Amino acid sequence: MITSYDIIKSLLRTEKGTFLEPERKYLFQVDSRANKVAIKNAVQEIYNVKVDSVHVMNMPGKRKRVRQEVGYTAHWKKAVVKLKEGNKIEIT
Repeated sequence: MITSYDIIKSLLRTEKGTFLEPERKYLFQVDSRANKVAIKNAVQEIYNVKVDSVHVMNMPGKRKRVRQEVGYTAHWKKAVVKLKEGNKIEIT
């Protein structure tokens, strides 16, 4: 059985994510098979907050080169989660 900790891989700490925090929006790297409902339930269970909305986007892998060899980094899924008024995720 898939758990909430399998769905939410990590909280993304980026410059864009920092600018979105005053709007109660947080960025997460999530499992590529997860849907919006599963992501919402997982965030509510892990962080004990109420989620207002979830936006999901598939991020393509980037092309990387090591000497003559060309390859790609892995594709991954990003979720932007907006919390309801009065909720906040404490980041340590």
